Amino acid sequence: MAEGSGSRHRSLYKLVGSPPWKEAFRQGCLERMRNSRDRLLNKYRQAGGNMSGGAQNTFLVQEVMEEEWNALQLAESRPEALAQLEEPLDLAVLEEIQQELIDQEQSIISEYEKSLQFDEKCLSVMLAEWEANSLICPVCTKYNLRIASGVVMCRCGLYIPSHACDTWAVIL
Repeated sequence: MAEGSGSRHRSLYKLVGSPPWKEAFRQGCLERMRNSRDRLLNKYRQAGGNMSGGAQNTFLVQEVMEEEWNALQLAESRPEALAQLEEPLDLAVLEEIQQELIDQEQSIISEYEKSLQFDEKCLSVMLAEWEANSLICPVCTKYNLRIASGVVMCRCGLYIPSHACDTWAVIL
């Protein structure tokens, strides 16, 4: 009994019996989103990492859907396939695909943010070690490194900017 209702739900979700272009469009969009990870992260970085607005603030979803739609129309040159594409679009199907893409996009960004947080924690631990134990400059091996105004530096001229160490004191 439960299997029957599960298959009915699956048939509603997967839209069994619907024209094949819908599933091809869905799969193509998901694949394009996975393959556009670098492009997505670059747009996210350019936006300054702001994710306010939730689902309203998407970086690639519309672009990916338009690219896949154009590719699908070019690939489907058979007359019967074109007739399927011209039928009235099922808005619910497109919204469902769009929501899947938004979820995938947010998952990629969340993974990226977790990676950034881990990197910042590692850097903070390293800088705390430097503060606790003076570190000799690896370039000149003469002076201790110090941190001032978000920069790791040495009197010999070594200069390493670091945005994560703005609050660290000078190492003596």
